[in-house]
Amino acid sequence: MAISGMHCVSCGLNIEKQLKRAAGVVSASVNYAAGKAYVEYDPTVVSLKAIEKIIEDAGYTVVTPAERPPGAAEGAPLEDAAAVARVKEMTDLKIRFLTATALSVPLLFFSMGMHSGLVRLHWPDITVALIQMALTTGIIIAGYSFYVRGIFAVIKTKAANMDTLIALGTGAAYIYSIFVMVAIARGVAGYSADDLYFEVAGFLLVFIMLGKWLEARATGKTSAALRLLMNLAPKTAVVVRDGRELAIPLGDVIVGDIVIVKPGQRVPVGGIITGGASSIDESMVTGESVPVEKKPGDEVIDGTINKTGAFTFKATRVGKDTAIARIVKLVEEAQLSRAPIQALADRISAIFVPSVAALAIIVFIAWFIAGQGFVFSLTVAITVLIIACPCSLGLATPTAVMVSTGMAARNGILIKSAQAIQTAEAVDIIVFDKTGTLTIGRPVVTDIMINDNLDERHVICLAASAESMSEHSLSHAMAGFARQKNVALKPVSDFSAIKGKGISARVDGAKLLIGSQDYISGQGVKIPEHFLQKSTQLAGEGKSLVWVAENGALAGLFGVADALKDYAVAVIQRLKQSGIRVLMITGDNLKTALAVASSAGIEEVIAHALPGEKAERIKALRSGGHTVAMVGDGINDAVALATADLGIAIGSGIDIAVESAHIVLIRDDLRDVLSAISLSRYAMKKIRQNLFWAFFYNIIGIPVAAGLLYPFTGFLLNPVLAGAAMAFSSVTVVSNSLLIKRYRSIDKDSR
Repeated sequence: MAISGMHCVSCGLNIEKQLKRAAGVVSASVNYAAGKAYVEYDPTVVSLKAIEKIIEDAGYTVVTPAERPPGAAEGAPLEDAAAVARVKEMTDLKIRFLTATALSVPLLFFSMGMHSGLVRLHWPDITVALIQMALTTGIIIAGYSFYVRGIFAVIKTKAANMDTLIALGTGAAYIYSIFVMVAIARGVAGYSADDLYFEVAGFLLVFIMLGKWLEARATGKTSAALRLLMNLAPKTAVVVRDGRELAIPLGDVIVGDIVIVKPGQRVPVGGIITGGASSIDESMVTGESVPVEKKPGDEVIDGTINKTGAFTFKATRVGKDTAIARIVKLVEEAQLSRAPIQALADRISAIFVPSVAALAIIVFIAWFIAGQGFVFSLTVAITVLIIACPCSLGLATPTAVMVSTGMAARNGILIKSAQAIQTAEAVDIIVFDKTGTLTIGRPVVTDIMINDNLDERHVICLAASAESMSEHSLSHAMAGFARQKNVALKPVSDFSAIKGKGISARVDGAKLLIGSQDYISGQGVKIPEHFLQKSTQLAGEGKSLVWVAENGALAGLFGVADALKDYAVAVIQRLKQSGIRVLMITGDNLKTALAVASSAGIEEVIAHALPGEKAERIKALRSGGHTVAMVGDGINDAVALATADLGIAIGSGIDIAVESAHIVLIRDDLRDVLSAISLSRYAMKKIRQNLFWAFFYNIIGIPVAAGLLYPFTGFLLNPVLAGAAMAFSSVTVVSNSLLIKRYRSIDKDSR
């Protein structure tokens, strides 16, 4: 559920605490930065309404599905509701800040202006006091939420938060000023308008509201990538019902609906084409910019763009089952998770507010006993209350996680949890599966040698035409090679296959023999020495050999292998340069494995490994104190992926429900392995910077606010400046996390 009104990490922790106390709540996680809560509960014990009431009793507002934008159906991504809550909250904060600012201008005139002598009014002190009180009261009303959640909600929940510190600090200044005003009205000697502290309460609230508004704007940007993902789906769809074309909200499309898509439109839901044909831009899934031709019976993916013809399709994936909804849900769950590095900050935040409140009381008593007087001691106590900022601690990790997971998702990298980011940064060994991971997973023609007196295209045509009649995997490689070379096939007759040896056929009048060396030699075909040397070389590289003879004479030799994927060599090299040890594991024989590993630039190979043995090898590497990542296809390598510290499933497409993987790469692009590791490292760098700043700010700021420098330098921090510093601290952390957006993937330009 989306929650509005949270002003600090303590708010989120308090909501969590209240929810976990409730009977029937299994687990609760609140992300202050995202403005969301994830609650698992037993509906037979506690109702959703009761859960919402717990949150509302704590002083916050739950945004219900009914408040979501048009097109967002029940079960639609939570970000819809969170966006509504965020817009409402930012608008409210802006109005309240501008109102408070308008009131603060005359307050400045009647307080600091008169104190400094810049403004000379010979008005009675009580008149000045009443004007200041009226203006400050207006500002306090504008900042009412700090008092509702800081005082009244705390009485209900018995848990303090950041708003409590603000309410105590500004409230103390306001109440003291009321006391002074009463003394002035009664004519008590020693009290004048110069002793009023109304401006401290007023300006503190103005600065705090400004900081919260800026923080809300910056925090809203952390989920911008997620909103862009959601916007890939159109808000409406055109369906055929009762023979009529109807434009309906996306959330109203049901399984079985016939949907119409015209050129230039995005596919609204997933389904199967029933009529028409087109080319579709599926780059959001595949990363390939070349449109894919689609015809009846082919699958279409929601969010992809129809480039040319119009077509109709039958909806099979709607609502929360669409590709975009599933991706967004996975990213949302990752953003609600906590990284291990966040644990210390959470523990400190949980006790931060009561500790600071206690410190403020101690500081007040200490300075008062030291003879500095009531006003001095009160000023120091207020400054301590205001400068303390658990928000920066609480925002340090979640904001960086939100930005990095959102950015990754937009680039086809689905990071399932914050812990996966921290683990990815620590990886020092990566184990790649061979087939389908490092290699394309199917045989292709890699080498060709043609008899000197023959034309290459002629031999390709003969071999591919004859092989087109066979079901052998090598036959598919020959057919694919012909298509790649734009060679047209010719009719085949007298086709015959000899199991384990080869085939014979007649093409364009020529008698062909295609198969192993033993097969064509046994048919009387002579093989020249330079062909034998070439075959020895290719066999040494682990490649399969296809010999072709035409009319009893050798025509050519083809080398066939499961070729490396694009960028495999470059990716392995970059991983090594970054200090990561790279291994390859496969169930294939050692000779083939060594050949593939050598061409990829991998020195360490584990061959003849069955799925269970792969997991054992991963376990052995981990036992040596290493952080091990396994890269595989998510199906055959499921056990090994689950055993590794970090499982990376590659080329999963829209099938993102790979339970065993911690990171899912939608595209079949090895560069995304690099991107996932490098982005995680950059995100962790930002998290550490954020935590350092948050701790440094509080460790330095609180002692200075408590007057530590005063005995030596005479410097005493003004409470208003403390309020500005507190606001600056949170905004700095969020802004630093937003810099992750500017991070460029290692191979971004080559895409």
